[in-house]
Amino acid sequence: MSKEIKPYNSNKGKKEEVKEMFDNVSPKYDFLNRLLSARIDVLWRNKVVKIISAENPTKILDVATGTGDLAIALAKKIPNTQITGFDLSAGMLEHGKIKVKKNQLDNRIEMIQGDAENMPFDDNTFDIVTAGFGVRNFENLEKGLLEFQRVLKPGGKVVILEFSQPQGFPMKQLYHFYSFKILPFVGKLFSKDARAYTYLPESIKAFPYGEDMVSILNKLDFKQAKYQKLTFGIASIYECVK
Repeated sequence: MSKEIKPYNSNKGKKEEVKEMFDNVSPKYDFLNRLLSARIDVLWRNKVVKIISAENPTKILDVATGTGDLAIALAKKIPNTQITGFDLSAGMLEHGKIKVKKNQLDNRIEMIQGDAENMPFDDNTFDIVTAGFGVRNFENLEKGLLEFQRVLKPGGKVVILEFSQPQGFPMKQLYHFYSFKILPFVGKLFSKDARAYTYLPESIKAFPYGEDMVSILNKLDFKQAKYQKLTFGIASIYECVK
């Protein structure tokens, strides 16, 4: 495993720092997310929704739900499912609850605050466990993934959307310049927490992606682990079965 990357590099644990960071950026999170990704994150989430909808799930857990983008997209596409959005940050969840109510989905999406590495759900509860851009922020990745496994029904599927790193020329060089120069500058302009947008590329660089992530899933006894690259490898979708 690579070295631990924390938002503020203080004496606090990563979990506490991540919670503080997302509470700080939550008022501008959706705006900056769309601006900095040129809305391509919407297309990536749509791919995740397509994969999950093919499973016809009735109960979905969306870990690191943030402001609820993925949970809302899933609810709109799969009308007969109940979705639990779960996140460490109260600030992100408050904005998510507003969006859920605005979309008249509060009868189908429940937003709960908590620690993904120690979730308050019974074993074998959910048909699908998903996470969009969240597992990278876990303090202990393997512990979090084992929690996914625990709350998932036998035969249920995990679908993870996470940033990765392009390798081919010139995308690798362009991506590095954008991530370490442009993104922190724009983030600093609009967010009261400039460090959040330097932590982002640092955490991506340190995260095990591609075959390394698949190896971790295999090590934890998930079945049929695989991944697909999105947009030249800027992001990846990981799938596996309990």
